[in-house]
Amino acid sequence: MELFDSLKFKIVRRGIKIAFPEASDTRILSAVARLRGEELIEPVLIGKRKEIEEAASTRGINISNMTIYDPDNCQRWEQIVEAFLERRKGKATREQAEEILKDENYFGTMLTYMGITDGLVSGAIHATGDTVRPALQIIKTKPGVSRTSGAFLMMRGNEQEKYLFSDCAINIAPEPKELAEIAIESAKTAEMFDINPRVAMLSFSTKGSAHGPQSDATIEATKAAQKLAPELPIDGELQFDSAYIQTVAQLKAPESDVAGKANVFVFPDLQSGNIGYKIAQRLGNFEAIGPILQGLNKPVSDLSRGCNEEDVYKLSIITAAQSVMD
Repeated sequence: MELFDSLKFKIVRRGIKIAFPEASDTRILSAVARLRGEELIEPVLIGKRKEIEEAASTRGINISNMTIYDPDNCQRWEQIVEAFLERRKGKATREQAEEILKDENYFGTMLTYMGITDGLVSGAIHATGDTVRPALQIIKTKPGVSRTSGAFLMMRGNEQEKYLFSDCAINIAPEPKELAEIAIESAKTAEMFDINPRVAMLSFSTKGSAHGPQSDATIEATKAAQKLAPELPIDGELQFDSAYIQTVAQLKAPESDVAGKANVFVFPDLQSGNIGYKIAQRLGNFEAIGPILQGLNKPVSDLSRGCNEEDVYKLSIITAAQSVMD
């Protein structure tokens, strides 16, 4: 695929290290074997060494050229514990820290925070919160970003159609200021995929066609986003058809430079975003890649528990590309 060829070109043979805290899962092992074989990343496998080696042996996967970190037997354990205690600044005792860091997600997040790895991919077994919580506590968000968010790259027809949907994974009911931040971070993510962003702030209303607190919040978020990033084409509030279809846009929002041409769609809340991307995926036959976590100081990606090897492979490439951009 053209998109992934472009991303691979950016990361190949650069020695980018990605942590995988679910390394005994055969989907992960199969994907990292491909990634390592193509010299796209250097996988860092996290978990109980014996379990990882047995799982790899069962599938006939060679992991002899991959680094394994076992939290139960790690030469850098004291260094990692000390770094965690410093980062948490009195929010955990040493005893608590040692217990917390036995969790592979926390351990892997610390490796990324300390620069031992360049990013992390998890979520094939764990819930989203188990991946995101350590990232928020340890890696934290970039300056000027109050929350992370989760975007999906939506593709159909051999990349003839390529869009970004956000936030479909993290924030249940973002405030207008938070929604504005999500819009700007989503535009940055879109650029990584060679999408020239035109951002639509979605609602049930287009330019005052209906009224309510929800549409008012989207209008407020749009104004905030436009003020924060005046160079970006951002407009709202727009209904999806107004944002997507030019003939509808001409009727409902003729003055808009985004309506009818949008390629980044920012949903007003998690419920609508999650429903929206799954409708596009299941009824519209779009491929949904993500969620891609945005706004963190270092890249952390959250897989779906229903993922397959190909999903792991692609999201790992995206995570590595994010580390290069950062």
